[in-house]
Amino acid sequence: MTAATTSMGQSSDRPFFIFNALLSTAALTFLAYILLIRKGTAGAGVDLSFLPAVNAGFNAISASFLVAGYFAIKRKAARVHKYCMVSAFAASSLFLVCYVVYHYVHGDTKFQGVGAARAFYLSMLASHVLLSIAVVPLALTSFYFAFKKAFAKHKGVTRWALPIWLYVSVTGVLIFFMLRGSMPVPPP
Repeated sequence: MTAATTSMGQSSDRPFFIFNALLSTAALTFLAYILLIRKGTAGAGVDLSFLPAVNAGFNAISASFLVAGYFAIKRKAARVHKYCMVSAFAASSLFLVCYVVYHYVHGDTKFQGVGAARAFYLSMLASHVLLSIAVVPLALTSFYFAFKKAFAKHKGVTRWALPIWLYVSVTGVLIFFMLRGSMPVPPP
C-alpha cells in the first residue's frame, strides 16, 4: 500500500490539501507584499484607473453566478450548477488577476470619508479582507470534492464557502462604490 492510500484503499486527500495550502499561502504572501510593502509605483506611465470598475464588475458577475448556482442545485439542475460555479470561479479569478495588476501599479486607494461612513467602511473592509483569505482554499476544496464526486464532503465545504464567497463578492462591489463616492471631485 502506498503513502497515497489509506488503510481502506481509498485515495488520500493529503496531496491536494498540501497543494491547496501552498498555493493559498503563496497567493496571500504575494498580495501582502503588493499591498503592504511595495505600495505601487506612482508615475509608472501606465494608467489602470479603469480596473477598479472592472473588478467591481467581476465581483458582481461572481455573486450572480454564485446565487444562480445555489438555486440551480436546489432545483437539482446539477449541470447548470456546475457551469454557474465554474463561471463564478472564473470571474473571481479574473478579478484577482486584475486586482493584483492594479495594486502592483497603483498601490492602495484611500477612503476619503469621515465619521460614521469611515467607521462603516473600515469595518466592512476588515471583514471583507479577513473573509477573502478563506475564499481560495474553500473554493478549491469545494471543486476538488465535486471533481472526486465526494458530494457529502463537497456539500459540507460549501456550507461555509458559499456565504463567505458571496459576502466577499458583494462587499467588493460595495467597497468600490464607497471608495468612488468618497473620492474628491477633480477640478474642471
